[in-house]
Amino acid sequence: MTASSAAVAVVSGFLRVPSIQKSQNPSLLFSRPKKSLVRPISASSSELPENVRNFWKWLGDQGVVSGKSPVEPAVVPEGLGLVARRDIGRNEVVLEIPKRLWINPETVTASKIGPLCGGLKPWVSVALFLIREKYEEESSWRVYLDMLPQSTDSTVFWSEEELAELKGTQLLSTTLGVKEYVENEFLKLEQEILLPNKDLFSSRITLDDFIWAFGILKSRAFSRLRGQNLVLIPLADLINHNPAITTEDYAYEIKGAGLFSRDLLFSLKSPVYVKAGEQVYIQYDLNKSNAELALDYGFVESNPKRNSYTLTIEIPESDPFFGDKLDIAETNKMGETGYFDIVDGQTLPAGMLQFLRLVALGGSDAFLLESIFNNTIWGHLELPVSRSNEELICRVVRDACKSALSGFSTTIEEDEKLLEEGKLDPRLEMALKIRIGEKRVLQQIDQIFKDRELELDVLEYYQERRLKDLGLVGEQGDIIFWETK
Repeated sequence: MTASSAAVAVVSGFLRVPSIQKSQNPSLLFSRPKKSLVRPISASSSELPENVRNFWKWLGDQGVVSGKSPVEPAVVPEGLGLVARRDIGRNEVVLEIPKRLWINPETVTASKIGPLCGGLKPWVSVALFLIREKYEEESSWRVYLDMLPQSTDSTVFWSEEELAELKGTQLLSTTLGVKEYVENEFLKLEQEILLPNKDLFSSRITLDDFIWAFGILKSRAFSRLRGQNLVLIPLADLINHNPAITTEDYAYEIKGAGLFSRDLLFSLKSPVYVKAGEQVYIQYDLNKSNAELALDYGFVESNPKRNSYTLTIEIPESDPFFGDKLDIAETNKMGETGYFDIVDGQTLPAGMLQFLRLVALGGSDAFLLESIFNNTIWGHLELPVSRSNEELICRVVRDACKSALSGFSTTIEEDEKLLEEGKLDPRLEMALKIRIGEKRVLQQIDQIFKDRELELDVLEYYQERRLKDLGLVGEQGDIIFWETK
């Protein structure tokens, strides 16, 4: 089975593994690389790379930093980061960057290519701006652009050989789907903007350039800010992630520059106390899976709660009750397709069993789809409907798990042995952890439904519950008869 075919497995017509996980909708890809205590090389040191020293000087010339600034850029195990120049208190502001130094869609609109970008997706316009400025020797953003990496460890930048280590994973299919999406956006951009306006671009822009800009935005852009869904903040984007920080509260915000100022500031705070000389960290996102962290930033965590697998369940259009089932799903804030993220060590997500039972309804159970049950059916689906319905959903899910597991070339034990040997390339280590995590969750799902199969004979189904409600079944499950006189 190839990587692509392993990623899309249709089982019994209604359960499949998605080619792009719902949490990675390409149009909503941007959120905020990277994570020890090795002595940092700070901005005050001559050992710091020249481009970073130039960047720090530029920020000083802009009045953004000074000798009193609580943090400065430094070489750290992750690459570059922010290090405390003095002790920093919890929730203390460590830097503030004025709006004139942000790069966002408004920056693009005010630039020379602004008139061309009005109809582009925001991220595409910012990506194009970054690339154009990168090739402009006299760009006012030169010192910032010179400091940006040429790539990250995001799976978007992996070679075919490196991606082969992800065979069988949802991360592989997601990565390939995202790369295809980015390529399609580039081809459209090339035809509509680049070729007709060559005079505005000093160098030919390639797909590799576009992927670079996409990766930069994925790993460094801030989102979920007041009025700003996609913004690069120079200096603030050096802040690294630390899994030990378990709160996202108060890490950063946009605020006014003062009572009599209309300017805006991006304010970054330290969520924890930091000693002088130590690195300042934040939590990027508590809800991202390891696959999402790998795709967005190029790292994974050891926390098993970061391991997840997305089951995609859909109502087939060929189902004779398609319309009725879709109406019920939509009434309960779902749709034709349901996406359910199962997390390592946690119970099944809310609504998953109900949706499965709905999709599997048929035969003698189809009476529940009649309009008389419209207001109550979702409640009925919280519990087993019938033995045949419950048996079907168990079989479908277990078959899907077995199909997905068959797409891997190695076992968990083999992957763990490679990890234990150590001295691995960071990307191979990441691939191993992703493989292990996804396989563990698949085995967990399979075990849940295997255990459920063993209970089929003792579960209470709808008809029994209904008879009990009518007083026609005793406590032991025996049917009560009345004798007529």
